[in-house]
Amino acid sequence: MAFSLDQFRLDGKVAVVTGAGGRGNSIGRAYALGLGAAGAKVVVADLNPAGAEAVAQEVRDAGGEAISVGVDISDRAAVDAMAAKVREAFGGADILVNNAAMMADMNFSASIEYPMDAWNRILNVNLTGALNCCQAIVPQMRERGGGKIVNQVSGGAFPAQSVYGVTKLALTGLTTTLATELGRSGINVNAIAPGNVLTDAGKSITPDEGPFKTKLEMTVVGRVSGQPDELVGPLLLLCSPAGNWIHGQTLHVDGGWILRP
Repeated sequence: MAFSLDQFRLDGKVAVVTGAGGRGNSIGRAYALGLGAAGAKVVVADLNPAGAEAVAQEVRDAGGEAISVGVDISDRAAVDAMAAKVREAFGGADILVNNAAMMADMNFSASIEYPMDAWNRILNVNLTGALNCCQAIVPQMRERGGGKIVNQVSGGAFPAQSVYGVTKLALTGLTTTLATELGRSGINVNAIAPGNVLTDAGKSITPDEGPFKTKLEMTVVGRVSGQPDELVGPLLLLCSPAGNWIHGQTLHVDGGWILRP
């Protein structure tokens, strides 16, 4: 089949984006708006119901179709309730973007001193939460003939040098595991690893005067930070028919900070 730009369209698809109603200028918000612009019906899911509804309204104001759902992804019953709302509103999901995570509000102690309650909490959100969503949504994808899962990992996992990085490296492992298990069901599972992105949350942990900024100046383009919208194109590739032959990959979108063969 000859290539067409229409292969990037998502008309008739239903996309669930977790963590899409958070702090202001967020990656999740950019993802929800981008998927809506590509024609998908969007389920904006977030721990903050008011924030989720605000983003869903932005999708609708732009001419798209969207609903909002309040959900704690670490609570399996809440995730199952989210999946039920997706089925009720749109008949099921074709796309799942596991974007929700703890970052700015996590404990940044050294791992050897990390409080175990905090350790369990971040793993429950950043890793188990993604698996909860996959287990709840994949049956709908199978019923609909396939789907796309995109897990949000991080350049900070390559190599992991913090507890946050450990959770994201583990999510990278879950990505390849799920890709192996689900590929023959017509479900693509991939990941996006952003670099430093100028979101409200990102700016709170990487101030301009911080040492992390100096490290990021090593990007091949010499630009320390990206914008949330710069992640939307890669997301649409992985979620659309244009990316049908991409399985089990982590796509680094970071200005060349992490260079991998």
